[in-house]
Amino acid sequence: MPRKKISHSAPLEPVIGLEIHVQLKTKSKMFCSCPNILGAAPPNSAICPICLGYPGTLPVPNATAIDWTLKAGAALNCVLATKSKFDRKSYFYPDLPKGYQISQYDEPFCGPGSLTITVGEQAHTVGITRIHLEEDAAKNIHPAAADYTLIDFNRAGTPLMEIVTEPDITTPAVAKVFLQELQLLMRALDIADADMEKGQLRCDANISLREVGSTKLYPKTEVKNLNSFRNVERALNYEIERQTKLWQKGKLPPEPGTRGFNAKTGVTTAQRTKEAAADYRYFPEPDIPPFIFNKEELQRVRRSLPELPAARRERFTRDLAVSPQTASLLVAQPLLSHFFENTVSELQQQAKERADFPGPLPQLVQLAANIIMRQIRDLMAVNELTEKDLKITAENFAELVILVEQGKVNRTSLTPLLQKMQETGGDPDPLIAQLGLAQESDISQLQQYVDEVIAANPEVVAKIKGGKETAVQFLMGQVMAKSKGIANPAVITMLLKQRLQET
Repeated sequence: MPRKKISHSAPLEPVIGLEIHVQLKTKSKMFCSCPNILGAAPPNSAICPICLGYPGTLPVPNATAIDWTLKAGAALNCVLATKSKFDRKSYFYPDLPKGYQISQYDEPFCGPGSLTITVGEQAHTVGITRIHLEEDAAKNIHPAAADYTLIDFNRAGTPLMEIVTEPDITTPAVAKVFLQELQLLMRALDIADADMEKGQLRCDANISLREVGSTKLYPKTEVKNLNSFRNVERALNYEIERQTKLWQKGKLPPEPGTRGFNAKTGVTTAQRTKEAAADYRYFPEPDIPPFIFNKEELQRVRRSLPELPAARRERFTRDLAVSPQTASLLVAQPLLSHFFENTVSELQQQAKERADFPGPLPQLVQLAANIIMRQIRDLMAVNELTEKDLKITAENFAELVILVEQGKVNRTSLTPLLQKMQETGGDPDPLIAQLGLAQESDISQLQQYVDEVIAANPEVVAKIKGGKETAVQFLMGQVMAKSKGIANPAVITMLLKQRLQET
């Protein structure tokens, strides 16, 4: 029977669901004691007869991986199963040594849940269908210009958690933000680094279109193995455009299929038709008995959750008076978030103890957040610092924030000063003197700089007189350069204003 032709003029909407694989950072693999290598290592250096699928070997489940999967489910508001089991999923790829994967089918560890995200100012709640636990496959390597494929089995057997969403995602932008929030969640739980570029978080995106207002679901296209947030968004945008053209021609995909995404061209290409559950010949894993959890065990998992990213953002905005944007930036980087909180504690203590505390506490908290998100973040990126490498203490940093607010050190001097604090682990006061970074506020000296700059730039002065007030910033920059970056901007502004009125 020919397929029904769809109206060309009917407005369409995307229906998007995600299948997300997260590599858990346990010490050992899922079913053996081989080290779980998440970074670079010599090929086939972390393998054994179990993860190579030798006949007669028996898998032993990793208890930590199971506990962490339940913890992820609790964080995603999932129903935690009181009974669960592993199943065999049969398929035949070169990177699957056993010819089957130990996975979960009808009784996963975590059932329905949800995660609410905010895109712009709009809240979106995305349903979680299930979270199940399985073992990862090995890795195929295709050397350039070679007619053979190599296999590295180090990854075979790595604990792999799969999170499947409902088709609740309405735009590629929502899909991108959902994945970013999920990454933050995994890192907050400290169960995965979830770095997409390293393959620690991988996403398959399912998308179909339908007429606006319809509830019908059409055959979906699955875009496989997307390896960055940007590529998820790009691939979905391309698929919306491609599938819209098919609808306009009345040629809807007749069955589910998979496509690959080329990041260089921004185009997806057909790979194969999508398997159904029956194709995998699922049956209960005979070597691993079912798991039974009592309600107290599952409640204990829920009680063990740390503060999650959404709650931390809300607390930063509510209690620490930072903007929602600043709160989001801080929470997105746990190391900076913890450093910020420790700094705030130091500032709160200083506000109680010091008679010369320079201003309202919220003002200094916002100043601290700004310096952390600019200079501290840049310092850590340039020097590739981890939390254990950071020698700048929260106590010394809080002192620096106070000195900036008091006008004793210029913000333009922060980068070299923080670099020196990182090198020495020292207090900012002596380092300011040592580096000659004390802010210059002497009016007579600064007046000389201002007069010299005005005299040297008559054309700029003329523009300012003609109404181009933004040109004052050029004069400001020239005065700062003469003072080697230590002039007090407030004093310079005052002196420039006075001199320009007199000129």
